[in-house]
Amino acid sequence: MNNFDYRAALKNIPHKPGVYQYWNEEKELIYIGKAKDLRNRVTSYFNKDTNVNAKTRVLVSKIRNITFTIVDTEIDAWLLENSLIKKHQPRYNVMLKDDKTYPWIIIKNESFPRIFWTRRIVKDGSKYLGPYASVSMMHAILGLIKETYPLRTCNLALTRQNIDAGKFKVCLEYQLGNCKGPCQNYQSEDDYDNSIEEITDILNGKIGGVLRRMKSELTNAIGSMNYELAHRLKRKFDLLENYQSKSTVVNSSITDVDVFSIASEEKIAFVNFLKVMNGTIIQTQTIELKKRLDESDEELLELAIGEFRTRYNSTSKEIIVPFKIDLDDDALKFTVPKLGEKRKLLDLSQKNVQFFKKERIDQYEKLNPEIRTERLLTQMMKDLRMNQLPRHIECFDNSNFQGKYPVSAIVVFRDGRPSKKDYRHFNVKTVVGPDDFATMEEAVLRRYRRVLDEDTGLPQLIVIDGGKGQLSSAMKSLKLLGIEKQVTIIGIAKRLEELYYPGDQYPMYLDKKSETLKVIQQLRDEAHRFGITFHRKKRDKGTLATELELIEGIGKTTAEKLLKYFKSVKKIREANEETLMEVVNTKQAKAILDYFNSGGLETQN
Repeated sequence: MNNFDYRAALKNIPHKPGVYQYWNEEKELIYIGKAKDLRNRVTSYFNKDTNVNAKTRVLVSKIRNITFTIVDTEIDAWLLENSLIKKHQPRYNVMLKDDKTYPWIIIKNESFPRIFWTRRIVKDGSKYLGPYASVSMMHAILGLIKETYPLRTCNLALTRQNIDAGKFKVCLEYQLGNCKGPCQNYQSEDDYDNSIEEITDILNGKIGGVLRRMKSELTNAIGSMNYELAHRLKRKFDLLENYQSKSTVVNSSITDVDVFSIASEEKIAFVNFLKVMNGTIIQTQTIELKKRLDESDEELLELAIGEFRTRYNSTSKEIIVPFKIDLDDDALKFTVPKLGEKRKLLDLSQKNVQFFKKERIDQYEKLNPEIRTERLLTQMMKDLRMNQLPRHIECFDNSNFQGKYPVSAIVVFRDGRPSKKDYRHFNVKTVVGPDDFATMEEAVLRRYRRVLDEDTGLPQLIVIDGGKGQLSSAMKSLKLLGIEKQVTIIGIAKRLEELYYPGDQYPMYLDKKSETLKVIQQLRDEAHRFGITFHRKKRDKGTLATELELIEGIGKTTAEKLLKYFKSVKKIREANEETLMEVVNTKQAKAILDYFNSGGLETQN
């Protein structure tokens, strides 16, 4: 390290939980981290035996000063780290990408509080519930509140003094039944506050208690024969019960729980959050995190949990996560469920985060197609256990008809897409009869002998349409050319889409929805299509040549010469004697003319 004695700095760092900050030469804060043990964690950055990635090495090379903050517990360090990252946004920390200002529902701090939505939080004592990632959900909740509880929407200063002085008159909202007229003392403040209390419970997911109170009031109203009140209460009860049935996803015994899941890519990750109260999801949101130092999923999830709990002011004691989180605190319980209702909740969160990831990546790839290419090739490299990206792939397929007209087809994909100008086909020369293995051996040998001779570049991946037999035949040719270790070669068997590797007895199976498998299937199908097309042309040509041999004096060689020159039987039929004699002699030309004049092969084209 230039100009920085990290050993001296480490001596001043205690073995306590806390947050550390790295500063560069320009005295800029470039990284913030948390630790159970500050000295051990910071030391690990400078330990040469530690396996760190290139980005981390760049970070370490820029450190010129280290500061730290000691806290009582690891949880405190976790929360402080989150707060400082949001405030300073250091260059090498994970970037929380959230370019929206989400709306909140506000219960205004005033006499006869108004309830409405806002994107601005003002510290005036008002209650803010949210934020709501789904604006439509927020409006649905506000619509339910408006239908169920008549509240004022005016901004009059409804103090007791102003109301008693008779400063206000009821407006149209009162006439329409949307407000009970507290401005003229038609509604008491206690009655109004009871409604606000119930609304607060609803917004916090405590609908069950509201429904129980309402049902009791409904029973009393019916018992006292106050049917008008009973009708209003029944309507409110039905609205709330319908809302609860649409919101409830798990057993109502699961209360006050936070649920998190993560879906990670090479450079970005996505974390979903669900807030559950009494079996009802009352808040949900997914955020994107841009990786800076190849952070692990565990590190990213810890960061996101701190961010969400701060953002939503969550005090839940139980947190459901997809894997163990290395945070020890008696006040928090991290649960990794395997079965039951909590597992269903985690599955729901994971479905949400996977959907969000797919949607966001699709957007990126539409704007930048090269991003999809890199992601796809990287995934194929991992799935197929390769050590390089398969930018150039070639696939072989054989075709024959009852042992006749054998051909081999090669299709080429570059950067995951067909490169049709590079497609090739072979007329098999050395194989007699229907020997698919020998045909494959010849095609592979001829293909890569020519590639080596012309130095046009080997593919990174070769796909053989067939199982272990065809793959072994292809490997013989690669070994003969001495290139078997320079490329990855696999065989794909059609029955169960098994993938075979040379020398491996057991096949590999990829997920049926895997993009890697889809590319391999596309290669196989394209090779089959290309081979069949060529094979049909050759077979048709051979069939027509056989038909021409029915003409007296025309043998197989002459028939092929005629087809090669005239391209079709139709043009042979239309030719005059002079034109025919450019290919055949006078006697043969007259025989052809006589044959067609007598109606032979009239239907051939």
